[in-house]
Amino acid sequence: MARAASVLAPRIAAGDLSLVLIGSAAKHRAAVALLGLDDVAVTVTPDAIGPDTAGISFVDVDPDRLHVPVGQSTAEGGRIAYDAIDTAVRLAMDGKVGAICTGPISKEALNFAGHHYSGHTELLADLTGARDSVMLLVHGNMRVSHVTTHVALQDVPRRVTPERIGRVVTLTDEALRALGVERRKIAVAALNPHAGEGGLFGRQDIDVTEPTIGALRDQGFNVEGPVPGDTVFVKLRAKQFDAVVAMYHDQGHIPVKLLGFSVDEATGRWEALSGVNVTLGLPIVRTSVDHGTAFDIAGKGIASETSLIEAIDLAVAFARARKG
Repeated sequence: MARAASVLAPRIAAGDLSLVLIGSAAKHRAAVALLGLDDVAVTVTPDAIGPDTAGISFVDVDPDRLHVPVGQSTAEGGRIAYDAIDTAVRLAMDGKVGAICTGPISKEALNFAGHHYSGHTELLADLTGARDSVMLLVHGNMRVSHVTTHVALQDVPRRVTPERIGRVVTLTDEALRALGVERRKIAVAALNPHAGEGGLFGRQDIDVTEPTIGALRDQGFNVEGPVPGDTVFVKLRAKQFDAVVAMYHDQGHIPVKLLGFSVDEATGRWEALSGVNVTLGLPIVRTSVDHGTAFDIAGKGIASETSLIEAIDLAVAFARARKG
């Protein structure tokens, strides 16, 4: 967060955007010192934030300076993370900020703190009162939304319903429109190998997905499928489609992250990660980095800011589209 704010400082100074950083002020100052950066954030209370707030502000949700060990899941860390997200959501719901962009959270720490959510998506739905939200991953022209996410594979088939597929396609189409994509051609990935192979490998694609896609076409959506999962992302990369609706978490995440990671072949470590996680169907705009907490490199000053800056830029694009 500190490095991203520093990189964006010239744009902020030019009035292109403003940032409100929310978290532990003590940890932020420690990060700034570690990186040798100038701290240009002004610490304020949430009441001081408004639509016209300029520059870089910091809202401290850790006034007691809780002891949070670096690179570990703790109840204290989970408490700060929850309070930061809650504060950001309230500012967005009140119209004081145009969008929120979240960093990675430790689901374990969140649960240690007594907030029993399986991830950001479920937490944000609860805080905003929204239901049936959709996860969208974006990496360049690779745009992948999900019918299901944090559920066991054995539970996926019963969650693949006409209503849910329709909801995901509708929100994906709206997102493409907001991003200025004119064609908005969406592929729905098959659940089973070879889209069921005529029923040999399951009938969900034949009995549920095919008729649902037909009904969506009748409503005017530019949608195709079910397209076998082993080819649909190649076609997306080749720009035959503008987005893919994936049936489950790993089906959608693996191709996006495979392309998003930049790996140093000599060391076997990744140097950067490009990609953004967007939550569709909320009353607010929310984007996030497309990576986890990376506790193994926490506190070393080597984490890449690339995904966070991309997430901020995409949040700005969605916010401006909502304003018209």
